[in-house]
Amino acid sequence: MLKLKHGIAELYRKVATSLPSDIENELKKAHEIEDEGIAKEAMKVVLENIALARKTSRPICQDTGVPTFFVKIPQQLSQKELREIIVVATREATEKVPLRPNAVDILTDKNSGDNTGKNIPVIYFEETGEHVLTIDLMLKGSGCENAGQIYKLPAEEINAQRDLDGVRKCIIDTVFKAQGRGCPPYTLGVGIGATKDQVSVLAKRQLLRRIDERDGDEEIHALQVRLLDELNQLGIGPLGFGGKTTVIGVNIDYNHRHPASYFVDVSVCCWANRRGRLVWG
Repeated sequence: MLKLKHGIAELYRKVATSLPSDIENELKKAHEIEDEGIAKEAMKVVLENIALARKTSRPICQDTGVPTFFVKIPQQLSQKELREIIVVATREATEKVPLRPNAVDILTDKNSGDNTGKNIPVIYFEETGEHVLTIDLMLKGSGCENAGQIYKLPAEEINAQRDLDGVRKCIIDTVFKAQGRGCPPYTLGVGIGATKDQVSVLAKRQLLRRIDERDGDEEIHALQVRLLDELNQLGIGPLGFGGKTTVIGVNIDYNHRHPASYFVDVSVCCWANRRGRLVWG
């Protein structure tokens, strides 16, 4: 298990210092299409920062977020033991990458100093029948985390009913309310379903998907395409400076809902959509 601990610590380094290729490619496209001016210059600085972080193996952003893991674990492995390994690896990565300490005690307001604490890192386990361990890690900064919204439909204030057009209005409302906070261009993860906790986790899972990943449901895919166009017409632009690219990707998924409830969670990620995967087995 020592090798697994080192593997997770290196996953931290990879995620903190190097963006996935699909995200970086979309940011390059955003730079290309912007007119000359502050928005284009902002995207140039973003791309230079990405290249420098990768070259020097230093974090892309000073806010390395709350470590969030989605783990697919074989039946023969212990969740308790794996959680302990992740905690030790988190402490190692905090020191060696380094990661900014972001775990603050609610009662004492004291920072643990090593990104661990009560239910930190955040870990979601899913037991599978596979013989390999798959660990997805997300480092999502607080600025964009705070920009997310949850809705209970119908929502009279935005005239959103319990249908996909209501979901569309929720997503547009989220980005409009953000007004450039949380460092766009954004990637959006959207979850629809029966309970608040269910849709929040589902929405965040969507940020692990590649931007160019095609959803199997034609109606959902059409909504994603439409939203990408509509959101970029808001003119909020890179880092909120105005421009053509406010959002680079929208991924939506849903679960069945209760007849009396219809929840929508919109999880907002900044341009630094830091995610990575370790497969062990």
